[in-house]
Amino acid sequence: MKKKILYQSDSALAKTGFGRNTKALLSYLYKTGKYEIVSYCCGNARSAPTLQRTPWKSIGTLPDDQNQLAQLNKDPGQARMASYGAYLIDEVVKQEKPDVYIAVQDIWGVDFAVGKPWFDKINSVIWTTLDSLPILPTAVDNASKIKNYWIWSNFATKALHEKGHTHVKTVHGCLETKNFYRLTDENRKQLRANNGISDDTYIVGFVFRNQLRKSVPNLLEGFKKFQADVPKAKLLLHTHWGEGWNIHKLADEHKISKDDILTTYYCGSCYGYKVKPFTGQEQKCDLCGAEKTMNTTNVGAGVSEVQLNEIYNLMDVYCHPFTSGGQEIPIQEAKLTELITLVTDYSCGEEQCEEGSGSIPLEWNKYVEHQTEFIKASTCAESIYQNLLKVYYMPKNQLEFMGKMARQWVIDGFSVEVVGKIFEDFIDNCEPTNYDFEKQEEEEKVRNFPDAFVENIPDDSEWILSLYKKILNRDNTIHDDGYKYWMQQISNKTPRKNIEDYFRKVAKDHNDKNFPVKIEDLLDKEDEGKRILYIMPDSQKDVFLITSLFKSLKEKYPDYNLYVSTKLENFPILWANEHIHKLIPYSESFDNVLSLEGIGESNEYFTMVFAPYLTTQRHSNYIHNMKDVIDKDYLCTF
Repeated sequence: MKKKILYQSDSALAKTGFGRNTKALLSYLYKTGKYEIVSYCCGNARSAPTLQRTPWKSIGTLPDDQNQLAQLNKDPGQARMASYGAYLIDEVVKQEKPDVYIAVQDIWGVDFAVGKPWFDKINSVIWTTLDSLPILPTAVDNASKIKNYWIWSNFATKALHEKGHTHVKTVHGCLETKNFYRLTDENRKQLRANNGISDDTYIVGFVFRNQLRKSVPNLLEGFKKFQADVPKAKLLLHTHWGEGWNIHKLADEHKISKDDILTTYYCGSCYGYKVKPFTGQEQKCDLCGAEKTMNTTNVGAGVSEVQLNEIYNLMDVYCHPFTSGGQEIPIQEAKLTELITLVTDYSCGEEQCEEGSGSIPLEWNKYVEHQTEFIKASTCAESIYQNLLKVYYMPKNQLEFMGKMARQWVIDGFSVEVVGKIFEDFIDNCEPTNYDFEKQEEEEKVRNFPDAFVENIPDDSEWILSLYKKILNRDNTIHDDGYKYWMQQISNKTPRKNIEDYFRKVAKDHNDKNFPVKIEDLLDKEDEGKRILYIMPDSQKDVFLITSLFKSLKEKYPDYNLYVSTKLENFPILWANEHIHKLIPYSESFDNVLSLEGIGESNEYFTMVFAPYLTTQRHSNYIHNMKDVIDKDYLCTF
């Protein structure tokens, strides 16, 4: 029987580093024919039609139900974790029953799995990126709980070893190296002609997602100085201009002509590309003539690896300045095309600049990131300038030697054949899972405490963390997006009461879903067949008003005990009422009045149920143009 692998990461169809790693590794494992593979795809709906394009089974991390999705999106922190896979992971694990679970993402996108009851009962791997010092506390705290803890770069592995976690090892993200290589000089010349670039133009390239941790301002400053010495130099920024840095604004500050900054446009109609200056999104395609189909390449739609290889081959040198990074796959791709790569010598860049790697290190200045307190690198513009000049004047034979050395360095450490074999050997040596997935459901439920007392702590940060701990019954950190969101709300003057009410509602909804009220546990056994239920969930005003009906109701049905259901916060209004036999916390399931009265196959919990809120608070049908005459006896039986 084939071992089943559950692989959680970006989809193989995503134009991201994680997505391309997924494509390379799962293709390698799939071709062995030895495994059953399930790809659990971050950020996709569970049954997204696009996921059917993969040769292995692919399912998304988000619910198909739009109401569930809307509820999740009310809390940005919860929505983010659902996108990574936290919301459906237990259900998927129970359904698929994997022998091997591999979670591949930034540490905050996978650490939720570590505490699951099944995590250490099956063969689990956390394969993650860590990019800054000090190492994120959750990565350190969980290290002893993760038997197979693999990091994408030596930078973080060494830091964890220094903390005593010597079982941690480096396993690089993998590349399909055959897709990236240096084209012939003739082909490179033709590519330039196809894109209107002259042979004597010197192109400095950077392939990146336009995130703030990519040091675009530093690159532009260094490039401007370089261009003063090499006037025919141009920048090629293969990125999406619809997010992140305002590149043209920065270029204006450094007095760099917009025509000297090239970018990649991709056509969603003919799937072709064109490298040219940026003139806005939704341009007419230069290749097929389709209107509004040309956009800068992005994670949702972009060039193929064959086309990306051509884009690297348009470059004369590759420059990758960044504040920190987990591996930065474009650096390895550029090396495979035998380009000299200039790389910030911090984080994963340390390894990229080691002896024999074919990179030239860029100097940097230290700064500390606000809130996280991480050490980050600000790449020196002067170092960019000096090293661009160094490569520009480098003899051709030295360029060729370093380029070939760089390519071999990547093949030896990052190729899918090397990394894939690590996984293949690991999976083959794993024992098949012997775990009762059917019993995990009760184990994994954690009760929330919507009525917990929370002190009004003066410090906003401590107060937010106490809401997570006391109401949602989970630890949280200042690095979590949910925490950051609520701190932002406080800075925007959102009242604390509103925030606390939201936390209590989330906790109540969680308990209602995972710990549903059993009506029989709320009722006395002795009065079976002699019970009346009156339901009024809210508001406090309505709850107070209905107390005027209870005496008349008891007089009409003296042999029946009166139960009243409302929300917990309304209980004090009713505590002293002599006509009420018992109070019951309101549940949305009570809206099905007929089931409470035992219609069909339901148990008869109450002989009669009165629920006027259904026609006043849920569906208003009592207005009658204000012409109706109300009889006091009628009110009792309404």
